[in-house]
Amino acid sequence: MSAIWNSSHRFDLKAAEWDENPRRTALAESVAKAVIETARPSASMQAMEFGCGTGLLTLALAPHLGRLTAIDTSEEMLGVLQKKIETLGIRTVETRCADLLQTSNADLGVDELDFICSSMTLHHIADTQALLNRLVGLLRKGGTVAIADLDLEDGFFHDDETEEVHPGFERSRLQAMLEKAGFERVSFRTACEVSKTNRAGEMKTYPIFLVTALKH
Repeated sequence: MSAIWNSSHRFDLKAAEWDENPRRTALAESVAKAVIETARPSASMQAMEFGCGTGLLTLALAPHLGRLTAIDTSEEMLGVLQKKIETLGIRTVETRCADLLQTSNADLGVDELDFICSSMTLHHIADTQALLNRLVGLLRKGGTVAIADLDLEDGFFHDDETEEVHPGFERSRLQAMLEKAGFERVSFRTACEVSKTNRAGEMKTYPIFLVTALKH
């Protein structure tokens, strides 16, 4: 079973212009700030980011981590990130084109991670519980997960009505899913808010949460 509903081709087509959206870059900056303040990533950590895209969050967190494996299903998105890595001479980040629910730990090149993060990816994954279960299996005992995503919304956040996504998440329900997967000390905060004219033509503000938890 694929981890995502949508074809990676959808994201491949957007890769070249992805970073040109100022709302998107501002969101990544806010999420990075919240992750650093809340999860306190350190240079001793072996880390992974899933759904890294062009690396807006990746490159903000990399200086605070030991080694970071950046994973996405879009080769074009990863290509943009790889160019940044090479241009900046970053040696602590490597990229992998992979679907977490279809790829072994060995093929991902990771083993007993200390830290896993993502931003605005979870709502694209069809089986949320399966993904959370997978994350537990990648972390060492006491390892940290930090996930930023949409609070439950009106269903009009995404401009493309054909895009299959979860309409955000109700926090208590997501907490229950994390605990079922084997996480503890689940904590939520609002990382930022996104104000936009939605698909219904209304100006709305959408909160973005950051949830952190530890592997039991």
